[in-house]
Amino acid sequence: MSTYFPKANDIKRQWFLVDAAGIPVGRLSTAVADVLSGKNKPTWTPFLDTGDHVIVINAEKAVLTGKKGVQKIYRRTTTQPGSMKEVRAEVLKVTFPERIIESAVKGMLPKGPLGRAMYRKLKVYAGPDHEQSAQQPQILTIQK
Repeated sequence: MSTYFPKANDIKRQWFLVDAAGIPVGRLSTAVADVLSGKNKPTWTPFLDTGDHVIVINAEKAVLTGKKGVQKIYRRTTTQPGSMKEVRAEVLKVTFPERIIESAVKGMLPKGPLGRAMYRKLKVYAGPDHEQSAQQPQILTIQK
């Protein structure tokens, strides 16, 4: 017997819409990462990008559980000496709420070119409006 590997023509990509209102960030990001990588499909292959596109709306209404708002710190740098910037999660949620979900999902995807290709299929919006209505996304429900 030979193992089945999906060809590029066999991979059908769909669009999913996720409402992040009231859902914990960790639970949301694991579900989104599974859809982006294609682990919810029977044709999943570890070294191929078989995943779908995901649109996340209402990122500003996602919930940080416990003391993560005060204790969790997001760091970024330009690789120049002394350029490291630190910001707490509660401040980042007010200024750029989509970055919290983007960084959580990005950390759950594979590292390297495959993970970057999967990450490009993620669209996150702070409010309820999105620009991908022409793709007719299906609603993806995640339990709270």
